[in-house]
Amino acid sequence: MPQYMLSVHHDYNEGFDSITPEQVQQMYADVEAFNQEVRDSGAWVFAGGLQPIEDSTTVDGTGTEAVISDGPYAESKEYLGGFWVVEAPDLDAAIELARRGSKACQGKVEVRPFQPDEA
Repeated sequence: MPQYMLSVHHDYNEGFDSITPEQVQQMYADVEAFNQEVRDSGAWVFAGGLQPIEDSTTVDGTGTEAVISDGPYAESKEYLGGFWVVEAPDLDAAIELARRGSKACQGKVEVRPFQPDEA
């Protein structure tokens, strides 16, 4: 069955600093409820939330020596906050999962298919 990455994207202008602790806890509960639905449906492959973008490290090993720098690869107002990898029969089913995931995590979700296995 095809696999899709549902990636959660955030914008620095979303105002997460203004979300109350109660709202954060509700968001976590909503995401965990969605996660359990996906597990129960058999679509779950794996998922993960990411630490803040400021905690990233970029490694460029394309030259003769690797260059390692603190921070994200690209300077952007958007950043990847987390993701799900799911199995779905088709793009429409993956989009439906993304719609529900987006509502749960209160963020935009991009649906992207994996390349098929060449057996």
